[in-house]
Amino acid sequence: MRLRTLLAAGVLALGATAALAGASSSQLEAYQPDPSLRTAPKSDLEARVRRACTVVQARLQNSAETSVERPCGCYAKATLRALDASEIEAYRATGYFNDSARAKALGAIDSCKLQRPV
Repeated sequence: MRLRTLLAAGVLALGATAALAGASSSQLEAYQPDPSLRTAPKSDLEARVRRACTVVQARLQNSAETSVERPCGCYAKATLRALDASEIEAYRATGYFNDSARAKALGAIDSCKLQRPV
């Protein structure tokens, strides 16, 4: 359960950059996206990405979640603003960012001065 929680948080927040790179295909197949993603308004998607970012970045930086709330808000807004309709639909269907969305998410991580996952 802990692996699934960490995988889901990393996937949602950071576009699956490191989490998916290190995950086996069976781990990815076992991941089930939240069904509410399919109909959630874009503002809810942004809130989910912001929350997951806060959890992951606090762990990466070994700091309090409150210390990364502002840059994670920047990240969530910048990422979702950059995604096109097909990338948003892919995120809704899978619960993680596809390759093109992942590249945009990495740009947002950098511009918002967050740590890239290893």
